[in-house]
Parts: sequence; C-alpha cells; structure tokens
Amino acid sequence: MVGRPPHVAAHDSRAHDSHSHAPRLAALSDAFRDLRHAWRGLLRTPGFLVTTVVTLALAIGSVAGMFNVVDTVMLRPLPYPHADRLVFVQGTAPGSDLPDVFDLGSDFYLQYKDQSKLVDAMFMFGGGTSTFRTSNRVERIPMAWPTNDMYATLGIRPKLGRVPRDEDGDHAVVISDQLWGSWFGRDPSVIGKWFFVSDSMKQVIGVMPADFHFPNDNTMLWVSTPVRLDQVRPGSFGTPIVARMKPGVTPERLAAELTGISKQLPKRFGGSANYARIIGEHHAIVAPVLDRLVGPTARTSLWMLLGAVVVVLLIACANVANLFMVRAESRRRDITVRRAIGASGAQLVRYQMAESFAVTLVAGVVAVALSAATLPLFLRAAPEGLPRLAEVGMDLPTLGAAFVLVLIVALACGAVPALRASSPDLTALREGGRGATGKRQWGRDVLVIAQTALALVLLIGAALLVQSFRHLRHTNPGYDVSNIYTFQFAPDQPRLNDGPSFGRMHLEMMDRLRALPGVSAVGVVNNIPLDEGTTPLRVLTEGQTGDAGTLINVNFAGGDYFKAMGIALLQGRTFTNQEAITPNNSIIVSRAAAEKLWPGRNALGQRVRPIIGKMDTITFTVVGVVNDVKQYDWRDAGEADLYLPLTGPAPRRWAMGSPAYVVKSARAETLKNDVRRLVHDIAPEAPVYREYTMEFLAQRSMVQLSFTMLTLGVVSVLALILGAVGLYGVLSYVVAQRTREIGVRMALGATAGVVRRQVVQQGAKVVLIGVVIGVVGALLSTRLLAKLLYEVKPLDPIAFAAMSAMMLGIGVLASYVPARRASSVDPVEALRSD
Repeated sequence: MVGRPPHVAAHDSRAHDSHSHAPRLAALSDAFRDLRHAWRGLLRTPGFLVTTVVTLALAIGSVAGMFNVVDTVMLRPLPYPHADRLVFVQGTAPGSDLPDVFDLGSDFYLQYKDQSKLVDAMFMFGGGTSTFRTSNRVERIPMAWPTNDMYATLGIRPKLGRVPRDEDGDHAVVISDQLWGSWFGRDPSVIGKWFFVSDSMKQVIGVMPADFHFPNDNTMLWVSTPVRLDQVRPGSFGTPIVARMKPGVTPERLAAELTGISKQLPKRFGGSANYARIIGEHHAIVAPVLDRLVGPTARTSLWMLLGAVVVVLLIACANVANLFMVRAESRRRDITVRRAIGASGAQLVRYQMAESFAVTLVAGVVAVALSAATLPLFLRAAPEGLPRLAEVGMDLPTLGAAFVLVLIVALACGAVPALRASSPDLTALREGGRGATGKRQWGRDVLVIAQTALALVLLIGAALLVQSFRHLRHTNPGYDVSNIYTFQFAPDQPRLNDGPSFGRMHLEMMDRLRALPGVSAVGVVNNIPLDEGTTPLRVLTEGQTGDAGTLINVNFAGGDYFKAMGIALLQGRTFTNQEAITPNNSIIVSRAAAEKLWPGRNALGQRVRPIIGKMDTITFTVVGVVNDVKQYDWRDAGEADLYLPLTGPAPRRWAMGSPAYVVKSARAETLKNDVRRLVHDIAPEAPVYREYTMEFLAQRSMVQLSFTMLTLGVVSVLALILGAVGLYGVLSYVVAQRTREIGVRMALGATAGVVRRQVVQQGAKVVLIGVVIGVVGALLSTRLLAKLLYEVKPLDPIAFAAMSAMMLGIGVLASYVPARRASSVDPVEALRSD
C-alpha cells in the first residue's frame, strides 16, 4: 500500500479544520453583525436606551455590591489554613440560671485540651482595651489575652519575630502590623524591647501579618496569658474557647465528645455543689468560628438586604422585559415583513436578543462603576463590629459574579419578547400595522403583577423596621442620654494602689469637673450603659442555704452617678462621698434585683453575701433601690443590678480599675478639651479614652437596626418607583395601541370620564392582584425580621394595611396619566389617522 506524502496529509487536515470552523466563524460574524445593528437601533431611540440602562444598572450594581459584602463577611473562608475546621466551643445548661448559650472557663479549657481525641489544638482568650505606653506616647488600645495555643490553632505565624512560649510566662506580647507601622515606623529593632502594657512591663517578641485581625478587626496587640492549674476557679464562666477539629470530624461529633468529657470536671477541680449541678446539666455547643464572629443579628440583616436587592433586580428585569415587549410590538410590522421575506424564527430571536445583550452589557459596565463608587459610602454606614469589612472591595470574584449576572439578566429581559417576536402574525401586513385592541396583553400584566407584589413585600418589611426604630427611640432605658459626656482615664501611680487613695483621687477629679462652667452633676461607674457589660455574681440572701444563690449583675458607682444619669432613686439613699474613701459594706440594688432577691418584701436593710472565694464571709446591706437600666441594648429588659461603692469592705478592699465618668452639662459636646486639661493636671501619665456623649452611644446601639432600616427603605423606594414606572409604561402603550378603538367609542357617545375610569380600572385591577399576592408573600417572609423588630409583630396589621393602601394608591396614580391622555383623544383625528 502506497502512503500519501506527508505534505498532502497536512494539506487535507488543514482543509478539514477550515471546513469545521467555518460554521462557527459565520455564526460569530452574524452575532457581531446583529449586535452592531441592535446598537444602531438603540441609539435611534435614546429615551428607551437610557431608561433600560439606568434601570438595570441600579439593580445590577446593588446586587453586585451587596453580594460583595455578604461574600466577604459571611461566605469567604477565614484567612487561616483549613478554616472550615475552626470552631467556637460554648455551653448550655438547661434548667440553670445561666444564659441559654454561654462561654466557658479555664477548667473546661484544660479538661478539653488534655482529654479530647477529636481536637488538634485549642486556645482560650479574652479581649478589651488597656494601656500601652512607650517613652513618648501612651494610649488605650484594643488588645487580646490569648493562651499561647492561639497561633498553632489558627495556623498563623508572625511576619517578624516569634510566637510566645510557655517559658515567657505572661511577659511576652505580639503586636499587629498596624501598630508596628503607626507607633514604630516599621522598625525591626522593636523586637526584644520592653514596654508598659496593661499593668506591667512586657517584651515585644513578634509582629503579626497585616491580614491578621483575630478576634476583631481593630485588635492591635496580643498578650501572652498562660493558664495554670493553681489559678483555675471552677464555675467561673465567660471566656471564649476556639478549637481546631481533626480532619473528618464534624461539629456534632465534637460536641458529643466534649459533653462527655465535661462531666468529669467536678472530680478533677472540685467546686461547689451548684457547680456540680450545672456540669450535670451542661451540653457543649460547637459552631464555626465565622458564625460566632458575625453574630446572628448581623447575619440576618445581611441576608435580608441581599434578598431585598435581588427582589429589586427581579422588578427591574420585569420592567425592562415589559419595555422590550412594548418595543417588539411597536415594530411588529417590521418583524412580520422580515419573516415574510424569508427570515427564520431563530434569526428573529437572535436579532431581538442582540438588543437585550447590548443594553445589559452597557448596564453591567455602569453598574460596576456605580457599585465601586457607592460601596465605600455603604461601608461607612455599616454598624461597628462586622468582621472583615476592611476586605470588602471590587475584586475578581465580584466582577465575575457581575458578568454572570449580566448574562442572566440579558436572558431574563430578552427571552420572552424575542420568542414572541419570532412568530409574528402575518395578518399585521393586511392591517397595516394598526394597533391591537387588547390582544396578548396577559404577559405584560403578569409582569406588572409580579413587580407590584415584590415591591409590596419590601415596603412592608421597611415599614416594620421603621416602626421598630420609632419605638426604640421612644423607649425608656432607665436613664437620660441628653447632655451627658462620658470618658475614662487610666492613671499609673503607686499611691493609688489602695482603695481609699484611689477613691480620694477620683473625688478630687469629680470636684474639679463640677467646677467647670455649665456642669450640674458628675459621677463615676465601672461599666457605662451601652458601652460595657456588667459582671454576674452569685449572692445568698439571709436565710438562703446551699451554694446555688442568685445570679445578679454587679457594677460599681460613685459621686452623683445616679443623679447625672437621671436614674430614679426609688427608696433609701445613694452612696456618700465618705463611702468612696472608707471601707464599707453598703450596696444599692435595682428594682429588678430587689424583686428577684426579696419578692414582695422591702429591700432596704436587707443583707446579701456573695459567693466568691474569701468574700464568702462578707455581708452587704442594702441602703438604696434605684430604677432598672438597659445596659447592653434598648431592646433588652432592664437589668437586675447590684451596685458597690468605689471602695470595698474591710478586710478585703478593692477599687475600680478605670471608672467611666459621666458629666451632666449642656456643654457635653464641647467638654473634651477641658476634661483632657484636668486629667493632665491630676495624672499627666494617664491616657484618656472612650470619650463619648451618651447620645452618641444611644445612636451607636441602634445602628444595626437603623442601618438595616435605611438600606431596606432605599431599596423599597427604588422598587416602588420601578413598579410604578412599569405600570405607567404598560398603560401608556395600551392607550397608544387602542387610540382608534377609543376614538370610535367616543364618537359613539362615550364620555371622557367613562374612558378615564375604564383605563384606571384596568390598571387598578392589575395592581390589586399584585397587592393581594404581595400581602401573601409578606405574610410568609416578614417572620425573618423577628430578630430585628422591637415592640412590633412581624404580622403587624398597621404596616400591612398602610403599605398595601399606598401601593394601590401609587398604582392608581400611575394609571391616571395614561387615562387622562386616553380621554383627550379626538375621535375625528383618530379615525382620520386610521
């Protein structure tokens, strides 16, 4: 057999490839030609082009920006190796007086670390602010106090230096990249140097990478905190624990193992009978770290806002699809001619889809630019505490998602009009293109119904949040927030190490503050409402036996704190200045605490004893009862609080570490410089921090709700506008198409009022159907808002009725303009034009 020469074979192969690629190239050429023709046609109708591009750009940009936030904050894995294996370990003890879910303590940490077979590593940590002092600078900065296992558990290493070791004790610190840059100018020689941190000198041994922010984005320093067996206090809850599960382990399996391990805690560490009862009821709760960092309320808000902008996108698609159907029907004669001279249905579909793709691609470009420009504004308005917000920005995943979204939108907007245009009615050639009399309008009506229903769901949700915000603004938290300036400072003076000296220094500071012009009252408190939480303490009342006691929140107060804050004194008296400098056993309780400890009895003169180590022998006497305060959140119930004076009882004395001052003055907004000057006179080495007005703290506490309300409100208004425009566009087109019919009816005696009423009724009927469907949708969806609402039920009838009436009114209004145009038709002109 004689083979062909190689060059012949090669030639045949090229010819085969050329023939195989020819259809693809022809199809691509046809597609580009259709896009070019579509773009020319769109430029000839600039009104249509601008309307569709703006409508889609707003919707696509909103979805792209919100998806970016949700993806970065909640979906994208944390920047640690095998982050899916990192979990928070908490506990629950049904039947006890502990919270439903609570953080654990060092006893659990040591027990789990020693006995768990399903964990590779774990650590516990605390967080807060404390003093950091160099030779020329002192400030209170956010810090964390983790055990040394943190670095191995998270799988992270310093960019400079090393991690703490057990032999370092509690003298080693690691600083953030931000602190290294802002305080030390990125000088590598900072490693090994000693600085004042918290309450002692500590050595900087490492600098963390720029993207490491655990547990919060603003954490700037990590202090080594070893856990020793002789320091374990059984039953001291409240310290978070993070673990890295072994490969293949599930949270459910780990929770079951840790629950069993915890049952041995009383045998190992001892503790009270009440501690043993709590351990007997305890069950471990294991959840992904990211879930805990974000929090359930923020997660609900973000998912809800993403769903809201997706709804707006659906409304925009319906609106644009309606416009394309109107456009296709207005060119029905042209499309029919094309079909009559031989154009296939596929060619007509491609021609129609080309316009949709052209509009959507332009809208996509505008949307990305719009999202990039407005995203920083959105982030600045976002509530504090959301993790990873610094990472949010327009990136490749977001751009890719936006491109996919553009393709989907193009198909959604163009498919139905294109398919309808691909099978034109050839009788249109005989009719000369005269308008239809109501045929084939069901498709447009369905889209308007969908727009109305979706917009109403958003409006009802926004109305519920507005009502919640209004109730929250007018709730009584138990104190006044107007004209109050609050601050803290941290003196570092050896003479302040005993309680009386500490008390005298703060009494002197309060006296100086009262002397400032416009100041009417000054007090101090250990945990200022809306900024810090109180500490729970178990106490026994007289006659109580055992060690279970009652769990009460503890705070410290001095000066005119209750007067300055407007906390009502219900019985007895407040603390005297002498009680701030002399060891004493006086306490003040809140109304809820009095009812909890002595139900149905007078609390004045009653005695309680705390269950806390050496203080078990100390008895306190109630000298006053004050109103309850909402410490954390105005949506919570008033706290059951027990207030201690500045200086504790003999023989064991204590003093508040760094109290918060509350200054009542009409000059609250302008006191900052005066306060700093006084602090410098009394304690020049002390940093001043947490400088706020109480009005600011109140606004900050509501920022989660107000941010969600504002964002959903803007989205809802946009949806309402799009829905109204959609209805207006459909009815305007219907009126234009039925001009001849309306002219004939008016020539036969129909009045302008009758014509107007019929057109408005046509629009109102469509909107009414949409309202009914929207109410049903809202009934099913508003339950998702329950965690954000305050004194408003998810099925609040006022919100449903008001928003439904407004939606119907907007629909009638959108119908009236085309109706008025219809009633002004001149029968003679309409018939003559025909």
